[in-house]
Amino acid sequence: MTTAVIQRKWYTTAEVAEMLGYGLSKTKMLVLTGEIRSIKDGRNRRILPRYVDEYVERRAREAEGVMA
Repeated sequence: MTTAVIQRKWYTTAEVAEMLGYGLSKTKMLVLTGEIRSIKDGRNRRILPRYVDEYVERRAREAEGVMA
């Protein structure tokens, strides 16, 4: 029998905060201001893995631009 690995399709704000090493309130503010894109799922916000990657890449480009 084969075992399927189920990968997360989206994250909660708290999970993203932990991944990024940010506090929950900072992460919620980034979501509210659109710095980190999210989708509405009922009363909750969900963040796709690619949205987290986009945020990290953008921050890295900004940091590299300042240093150049």
